[in-house]
Amino acid sequence: MDIKKFTEGKTGTLVPIKTVGGQNHAFIPNALPAQWKISDALWPKLLEARKTLAHLDGIGETLPDQELLFAPLKTRESITSSRIEGTYATPQELLLFELSPSEPKSEHDNVNTWREVANYSLALSSGINRLQELPFCNRLFKELHKTLMTGVRGQNTIPGEYRKVQVALGSDWRFVPPPPGDVDKCMNDFEQYLNDESDGLDPLIKAYMAHYQFEAIHPFLDGNGRIGRVILSLMTYQGYKLSRPWLYMSSFFEKYKDEYVSNMFRISTEGDWDKWIDFCLTGTIYQTNDAIYRCKQLNALKTNMLSREHSGSIRIERIINSLFSNPVVRVSQLAKKLKVSYPTAQADVDRLVELKILVPLNNSYPKAYYAPEILDIAYAE
Repeated sequence: MDIKKFTEGKTGTLVPIKTVGGQNHAFIPNALPAQWKISDALWPKLLEARKTLAHLDGIGETLPDQELLFAPLKTRESITSSRIEGTYATPQELLLFELSPSEPKSEHDNVNTWREVANYSLALSSGINRLQELPFCNRLFKELHKTLMTGVRGQNTIPGEYRKVQVALGSDWRFVPPPPGDVDKCMNDFEQYLNDESDGLDPLIKAYMAHYQFEAIHPFLDGNGRIGRVILSLMTYQGYKLSRPWLYMSSFFEKYKDEYVSNMFRISTEGDWDKWIDFCLTGTIYQTNDAIYRCKQLNALKTNMLSREHSGSIRIERIINSLFSNPVVRVSQLAKKLKVSYPTAQADVDRLVELKILVPLNNSYPKAYYAPEILDIAYAE
């Protein structure tokens, strides 16, 4: 790590460490400030970010079924957040796997990838539920990590436990997080900061400061980026008392990955919080407006799909509604869900194919079908 890049404004302490390659330094971030004053220049953007997020939450609350918006957003976040870390799955692959989870047959089985991406969604759902019982705390973070890493490659990274070895970011050791002996103290300070309600910070500002801090500490051997982004969504959800965690930043962070990384690095080296907060607020506005647009498109599509079927079939209507939670179906599972015979379920699927709502999914076994119009709106960049 090039310590010459760390100025007097740095937000932590550089400590010497020994590595296989020789002498180096690690960065121990200071505890986050109990008080932080937002600059006048950031206020208009913060107000706009809060306004768009409130608008999105309002739309979500008025939907007859919040899954119409929440399920696609959550699935898209799982795919994108994992992609940032180099794990790739298509929406069809992930949704098909979630219909019928299976065990990998080898280390190179694609099931490993699909499970890893699916676990992100499970961690997010688990976090929503656990926040009904727990505050933001080390116990919660470890549980989220265990959910994320269970059953996937990298289990040797000790799911649910903070690291006991030194790690470094970048092949050139561009950034070196705290030595393992300092992780517990850093995370205890982090926990205390998250639960300090006297700081008066806006929830968005606090969430983005916390996101930097978590990534700078890098408490786990693997999965830090994904867990950090789960915590970010959960913090805005709880901080603003939203009906669901609507804000997902992975798509924006991926699109501007160089800025995402360099802005966090600049906090460590120079203490430049304003540039980081400005970047994140820009992303908040972008992502919430994107979600609002997708929601309106999905709602309109749902109305259009329902209008295509003139028979008044309650079953067909139920299937169409369920496609917005998971736009991939198998006839056998549909029959079980609807409590009808396989031939009846197949006839319903054939009718939806005729209406151009479903199309067969290539190379799937057992045979599956998907709704391309929903996928295009929900997952296209």
